[in-house]
Amino acid sequence: MAKHLRIDGRVQGVGYRASFAQQAIALGLAGWVRNRRDGAVEACVDGDAQAVEAITAWARRGPPAAQVSNVTVEDSAVPAGGDFKILPTL
Repeated sequence: MAKHLRIDGRVQGVGYRASFAQQAIALGLAGWVRNRRDGAVEACVDGDAQAVEAITAWARRGPPAAQVSNVTVEDSAVPAGGDFKILPTL
C-alpha cells in the first residue's frame, strides 16, 4: 500500500523529517520524506496497510516540538520502494 502525505503546520525546524524517517524505518516502511519550500513536509510511504496507518496517525502528532495543523493523505500511483530516505528540500 503506497500513500503520499502532505503535512502542514509548524513542521520545519523541529526535527520532523528525522523523526518521521525513524518512525517509518521502525515500521518497516519504504519511501521518503522531505521539506517543501512552502513550509510543509511531504512524504511517500510504501508498506503493509497497518504500518501505513500507523505512520499516518503519527504524522498527525509529529515530534514534541511540532504543531501539525493538517495532514492530507492520497493514494500514490507509484510505490516508493527501497530503503527509507530523507530527500533534499523541493
